[in-house]
Amino acid sequence: MTKTTTKKLFDSPSKSRLARYKLGEVVKHRVFPFRGVIFDIDPEFNNTEEWYQSIPAEVRPRKDQPFYHLFAENAETEYVAYVSEQNLLPDESGDPVRHPQVKEVFERGKDGSYRPREQRLN
Repeated sequence: MTKTTTKKLFDSPSKSRLARYKLGEVVKHRVFPFRGVIFDIDPEFNNTEEWYQSIPAEVRPRKDQPFYHLFAENAETEYVAYVSEQNLLPDESGDPVRHPQVKEVFERGKDGSYRPREQRLN
């Protein structure tokens, strides 16, 4: 994957899907007041059925879409969130994300974007 391409996700040998968002991108939830930096992407739902069923049926997302792991924050706290693609929008505020793990995984460029830190082997 290059910096300028979208991460290609494979969910079966016969079909592939492109994720709308990429690692390091800052996004916000479409309904709830939180935002975060994407640190991992699942090509489709990959959490527990209990977690899925805990979402009210009227807002429960489809499972057959990319799901994103976020270093998330709201007005009160920082946490890790798992969000379907249909519930995300780009965050264009330009504000840094204050989640403490962001600095462990990403470097922030002068333009405000996040890119994965180089992994060094011991």
